[in-house]
Amino acid sequence: MTTQEELNRLFWHSRRGMLELDVLLVPFSREVYPALSQAEQKSYQELLACEDADLFVWFMEKEVPDDPRIASMVSLVLERARSLPAVH
Repeated sequence: MTTQEELNRLFWHSRRGMLELDVLLVPFSREVYPALSQAEQKSYQELLACEDADLFVWFMEKEVPDDPRIASMVSLVLERARSLPAVH
């Protein structure tokens, strides 16, 4: 079980200071992360350890991560973002 302190820490690690990343990662960490399996949570934590420049090209779908677990997590974050209603 993830404690509130761990969730808070994860939330702050999800804030990257780059709008394109923040709009994907911050809501994901709050709304989806708690329901992930332990393996998926570990993959998300590994994703957060990556460099912002790498995250940016992965989330803009210019490149795919070499690590299949990271690639799967990038896909999961993008799927969640695509499932939301468009903002006008």
